[in-house]
Amino acid sequence: MDDGTTDTDANLERLVTDFFAAVSFEPGAMPDYTKLYGLFIDGGKLIKNSTEVPEISNVDEFIEPRQKMIDSGELTSFAEFEIGHITEIFGNVAHRMSTYGKRGTMNGAAFAAEGVISTQFILTPHGWKMTSMAWDDERPGLIIPDRYR
Repeated sequence: MDDGTTDTDANLERLVTDFFAAVSFEPGAMPDYTKLYGLFIDGGKLIKNSTEVPEISNVDEFIEPRQKMIDSGELTSFAEFEIGHITEIFGNVAHRMSTYGKRGTMNGAAFAAEGVISTQFILTPHGWKMTSMAWDDERPGLIIPDRYR
């Protein structure tokens, strides 16, 4: 019996893949931030929690500072990608812990890091959507657990 899990897995995979594609761009190109609006519910949250004070944003607030860095020439390339994941689904809600890698060029210097993103999803009348995404970067004293790799 097919419980719909395979279709759900594929839809969640697509949302995560589309998110990383929307924020990634090569030198001389631009990210397609407008695609983020279709991935999240209205009021969806993106939470960067790798500093002392969390940066909590809606989609507009997430895009704005990143676009400014690109427009100013500060950020000239960026790539983010999923390395591994654990997904849990129960009915109309789902959660995915993704290990990610990121790399880019900021102020002429290359950077790279890895971390973990916790993404929550709900099934809406228009299909699966992200409700929130919270992440933290690996750093001294904070190592990604093997189970997330």
